[in-house]
Amino acid sequence: MAMETRLSLRQSQRVVMTPLLQQAIQLLQLSTLELQEVVQKELLENPLLEEVQPETAEQPDGQAAPDVPTAPPAEPLSSEAAPPPTTERQTDDLPFDLTAVIFDDHEERSLVAQEDREDLPFENMVRSVSSLTDHLDEQLRYASDDPLVRRIGTEIIGNLDEDGYLRASDEEIAQRCQTTVEEVRKVVAIVQAFDPPGVAARSIQECLLIQLKADPNPDPVSVEIVEEHFEDLSRRRYPDIARALKLPLDRIMESVEEIMGLEPKPGRRFGGNDSRYIVPDVVVHKMGSEYVVVLNEDGIPRLRVNSLYRSLLRNSSDGEARQYVDQKLRSALWLIKSVDQRQRTLRKVTQSIVKFQREFLDKGLPYLRPLSLRDVGEDIGMHESTISRVTTNKYVETPQGLFELKFFFHSGIASGDGEMVSSVSVKKMIQDLLANEDPSKPLSDQEVALILKGRGLTIARRTVAKYREELGILPSHQRRLAPRRR
Repeated sequence: MAMETRLSLRQSQRVVMTPLLQQAIQLLQLSTLELQEVVQKELLENPLLEEVQPETAEQPDGQAAPDVPTAPPAEPLSSEAAPPPTTERQTDDLPFDLTAVIFDDHEERSLVAQEDREDLPFENMVRSVSSLTDHLDEQLRYASDDPLVRRIGTEIIGNLDEDGYLRASDEEIAQRCQTTVEEVRKVVAIVQAFDPPGVAARSIQECLLIQLKADPNPDPVSVEIVEEHFEDLSRRRYPDIARALKLPLDRIMESVEEIMGLEPKPGRRFGGNDSRYIVPDVVVHKMGSEYVVVLNEDGIPRLRVNSLYRSLLRNSSDGEARQYVDQKLRSALWLIKSVDQRQRTLRKVTQSIVKFQREFLDKGLPYLRPLSLRDVGEDIGMHESTISRVTTNKYVETPQGLFELKFFFHSGIASGDGEMVSSVSVKKMIQDLLANEDPSKPLSDQEVALILKGRGLTIARRTVAKYREELGILPSHQRRLAPRRR
């Protein structure tokens, strides 16, 4: 077959992900705090970008700032666009109106940005919680003045995990402190006597034993169960323990109840250092019979292009300087447009969610309805991938509490009347049923499914088991054997 060269034309369409388009997509999925960091970084790197300062919009003597026209007060965007300046060079080929971005007010500036900001309520402050390390270090200072004991004790405390367990061997600690294993074991015993009880144990079995023996008169049966029959205890084989100890089952259950009341993770209550105050990205207010969506723009700088600096550099005869200015101008305008588009999209998505979840906002969790990304996308004319991005890492404050926007998207289960019920509402029903069951006769998954069927919900037994496991609830046979805590 002879080979030949042929010239042909082909027409096709494709989406080119330019760096600027990638930046616009990335801004969609940033939280408010992350957006603040991105904007602040761009303000430092781009000389043509500046923040509009409300207090500097007007000079003390009553004259307006000379560099650029001042922005109009915050109000909904007017349908009549401001007339474009006749002196502006139309050289920036951008997919939006350059003049409108520079001089027009953004659509519906948030009410949060207009009102006088009040101080953060005191009850919303995260209190400072002492860490486990600080708590033990303080006790070590009072326990001994010996420098060697303190050095070994500090090494032991430094090797505790977040649950309070010691994760280093005696030999490793002795090597680091240049001492003997016997000395290390003595100090380990000292630390294990500190508060919280059970700290510095190497296993859950040792942790429970430390707590039992901390009692001046420990129950010998409880101690023996933990020491000699821990595997049977963990597998809830209580009749086997009773036979091995030759004691009535009721007597064994008394000791088991005491053991179940101990703390398996001594360091748990010192985990408060990771507490965070979640700042909502959107706030939903109820005004009369309607719900109003307000974006929380507090902390997000309002941006504009420095016209004076731009004109000085553009009038320069240096071609390299003009190219630099054009590049930075394009970057600044795109950032302003991208931030504005992000805010508009977030508002539209939240308004759509409010429309779909009106009953939940009025009556609470049992009335949460099933909702998919496609439902919201079709409602506001956007692709569901955009909805997914804009609801990532975003929180909304509602009359029912603070929720992540992703919380409102759930699958549904058909009810007897043809309506769909949210899986979250079904989980709440299952949780309430099992919380009010007879402890001596716990409900099986099949019995729960039958009860829900009587309420008009057709749900399979395996689905009930799945939801029960997600709620962290044990199966019926384990709930029957589990003793009630005091």
